[in-house]
Amino acid sequence: MEKYKEMEKTVDSSLRAEAILKSDSDQTCAGREKKMLSIGEFSKICQVTVKTLRHYDRIGLLKPVYVDDTTGYRYYSRGQMEKMLLIQRLKRYGFSLEEISSILHCTEKGALLSKMLQQKDRLKQQKQDMELAISELTAHMQSYERTGDLMDYQRGYKIDLKEAPERNVIACRQKMGVDEFGKYYSTLYERVPKERVTPNGVTGAVYYDKEFDRENSDIELIVGIREREKADRVMKAGLCAMTVHKGPYSSLSEAYGALVDWIAENGYEWNGVPYEIYTKTQFDSLAPQDWETEVYFPVRKK
Repeated sequence: MEKYKEMEKTVDSSLRAEAILKSDSDQTCAGREKKMLSIGEFSKICQVTVKTLRHYDRIGLLKPVYVDDTTGYRYYSRGQMEKMLLIQRLKRYGFSLEEISSILHCTEKGALLSKMLQQKDRLKQQKQDMELAISELTAHMQSYERTGDLMDYQRGYKIDLKEAPERNVIACRQKMGVDEFGKYYSTLYERVPKERVTPNGVTGAVYYDKEFDRENSDIELIVGIREREKADRVMKAGLCAMTVHKGPYSSLSEAYGALVDWIAENGYEWNGVPYEIYTKTQFDSLAPQDWETEVYFPVRKK
């Protein structure tokens, strides 16, 4: 009998101990939660949606400091507000979430500054592109109000049939994106003093692919020179349909469209790959709307 009484005492002691531990644990969790912000409170303070916070948790960008095992509620520390505000600022700068994660883990000051400088340059380019688009839209609206023809700008190209001259050029041909022209032109001009050649003012690009890919096309950049014997190649003289495009390079496709239509409507066919000669550019201290590009399509009579 005494044995059973001892067992009851042991069980009662264990139950009391478990109850005390659970009470202490609940108090600890409650105390922890009082010191933290619920996901709703954190959302309100940082002005970011709960859905976004849950996404940031899933991808590991900003994880809550505590998740209640029973309820699944997420809690954030006040110290995490600073990190959240930085994430929002970097998003306003146009960084992707992947880039932001890389920045948050970057400890090298020089590398971090380099990332921010590159993004600044991208934003400046986007601003310039937007200003160009607004300028084009304004001109388009004015043309439409005047003519009532929404495609009037496309019909403004004057197409000439002309014998293009031979051109002695140094050249760089490879798969490249159009945004890489500057880099590859630099390599061409670095050759000028080394090879003692004399540029004649001609710069251009030849397009070899049947399809256009802005990021990766078979393009040959050319710089005209006087010395035939030092040229990488001599572009042959030949009959071409040619027009002059006035404006930024982003709308060059309109000149190409006008040339293709003219060739088809006038009984000609392509007889080679198209190329561009840049006659007025940013290097002449001109705004993009004042740039001029000659576009050539080698042709022959059908």
